[in-house]
Formats: sequence, structure tokens, C-alpha cells
Amino acid sequence: MLVRRIREDLLAKQRLYCRFGNSYSMPQTILSDGTIANVLVRLQEQLVALRVPVLALIPHFVNKWLNGCVIGTRASFGDGLVLAHPIGIVINSSVRAGVNLVLESGVVLGDNRGRSPTIGDNVFVGSGAKVIGGVTIGSGARIGANAVVMHDVPPGATVVGMAARVVESRTACVEADARMTPEPAEPAVPKLTRPEQEPEPSVMRSAGG
Repeated sequence: MLVRRIREDLLAKQRLYCRFGNSYSMPQTILSDGTIANVLVRLQEQLVALRVPVLALIPHFVNKWLNGCVIGTRASFGDGLVLAHPIGIVINSSVRAGVNLVLESGVVLGDNRGRSPTIGDNVFVGSGAKVIGGVTIGSGARIGANAVVMHDVPPGATVVGMAARVVESRTACVEADARMTPEPAEPAVPKLTRPEQEPEPSVMRSAGG
């Protein structure tokens, strides 16, 4: 079973690379980036299936040190798993995925409140994408690079971008502080009054003057 699953993974990887118009032989596929990571994932799956999960930690840690990816020993993948570039991939143990899953570098399939993603068949997840929580990714879906997915994705859909939302507005806080802070009272300045001008003495002209 182990050899068959590794063979299916390599065939899926070869088909993926040939899709771009280049002829890719099986030896080239075996020597390409990610093959060792794929084999170690299948080995840890097999050891868990044989009910020796402690031994499954050996390929798990080797994958972590050698390829820079952390993939839970109880994560489940269908045939045709392709780790195109394994560096930075993090996958929770409770993730369940169908056949022909393609993952690029930096992908995170993570847990949120005890729930992890369920992924259908023929799904592509681009570099740096994050799929978090108990979401369902429909078959044939494509997740763009650096996307953050926290909601279900329908089959055949393509999702991009970050599902970020405003949790606090710095501008609003500054305005609120301004409304709550009383304006300083202006110091009382005595009003300067101009002294009344004394009337000029009238000049009495004498009749003879």
C-alpha cells in the first residue's frame, strides 16, 4: 500500500508539471523538490495505520528538520498528494483531504477551537495561503497565494485575498479621546480699557484778541 500511494503521488506530480507544456520524465519528477517530503508523509501515515504512532514521529521529525514542514501524523490525504515546495507547510493532525491535493510553500491548514479544514478532491492551495478552522473546501477549488480562508469555499470556486476585518480603529479611538477630554479653560485676561480722553480746554477768544 505504501509503495502504491507513493507511486500515485509521483504520477500526480508528473501530470502537474507536464500541464505547463514541458515534458517531465519520472526520474526528473523523483528528483524534484518535495518528493522526499511526500515520501515521509506517506511513511508516517502507514505507521499510524499499523497502529505504531510512536514510530510515526520519526519521519515526522525528519520531515520537520530536513524539509522545514510540520505535518501532523494523523492528517489524512487521498492519493495524488503533491507538496510542490514543502518549506513552511504546516498541517494540523485532524485535517482530512481528498485526492490530488496540491500544496505550495508556506501553506497552513490549521485548527481553530478544535476544528480543522476538510478539503475535497482536486484542490490547489497557493503559496502562503492559510485555511483555518472547520471550513469545507469544495472539490476543484483553487485558493490563491497568501489568501486567508475562514469560511466554506464552494466546489470549483477560486478565492483570493485576506478576509481581514477592522477590530479597532486607531482614528476612532483618537476622536473618542478628544471628545472625552475637556478643553482647557482660557485664562481670564483683564480687559484693558482706554482711559477717557480729557476734553481739550476751550479757547475763549476775546473780541479784541
